[in-house]
Amino acid sequence: MKTASISVIIPTYQHGQTIGQCLESIFFQTLQPKEVIVVNDGSTDQTLEVLESFKNKIILINQENQGNQRARNRGFEASSGDFVLFCDADIVMRPDMLEKMYEKIERHPEVSYVYSRFRFGWKKFSSFPFDPARLERMNYIHTTSLIRHDHFPGFDENIKKFQDWDIWLSLLSQGHIGVFIPDELFRILDVKGRLGISKWLPKYAYKIPWRYFYWRPWRIKSYEQGREIILKKHGLLEKY
Repeated sequence: MKTASISVIIPTYQHGQTIGQCLESIFFQTLQPKEVIVVNDGSTDQTLEVLESFKNKIILINQENQGNQRARNRGFEASSGDFVLFCDADIVMRPDMLEKMYEKIERHPEVSYVYSRFRFGWKKFSSFPFDPARLERMNYIHTTSLIRHDHFPGFDENIKKFQDWDIWLSLLSQGHIGVFIPDELFRILDVKGRLGISKWLPKYAYKIPWRYFYWRPWRIKSYEQGREIILKKHGLLEKY
């Protein structure tokens, strides 16, 4: 079995329905990671029962509920791989995902991370080849990307939305760039109540700027506010 110095970090809170499928997809990878770190963020459902069956294959960290970003950072602090990959507990990887990402980043020593297309429930998210100008305007890179350990800036635990976008903009400000794989390498499981804004917006809505919605539900307003926070933090609010 081929292995690579990759630390897979999985934050989980109340993911008892999906964490098992997530872990199984990791252990069926054609390229196995050095370690799989699961940070249980105070789950009270069946999460710990499911994790018990994987206890000999994972590093388990239990903490009181402190939020996703603290859990991710806690996992990173415990990691020892040359590369890290943050994997949400409702993600199922394609069997060759780690191998494809690892081969890509090894062929491109000039980049800090590699990302891909994916599926979100029934929706296909295409993403785009790396473009700094586009990245300043919108996020098109999922958190589940392979990142060089030494380049990772850490998640800002004060930010509640668009935390992944914040990471990519922080890396960009340091001169670090990414590279794109135009394949769907993972999917996010469609579990009732967990898809957030994407669940209830019709497909055509993704082509329409949110400011043109006359009904403007509170969740869209909340996302707009989150976007403004990110742009302001990175000095881009006046630009966009």
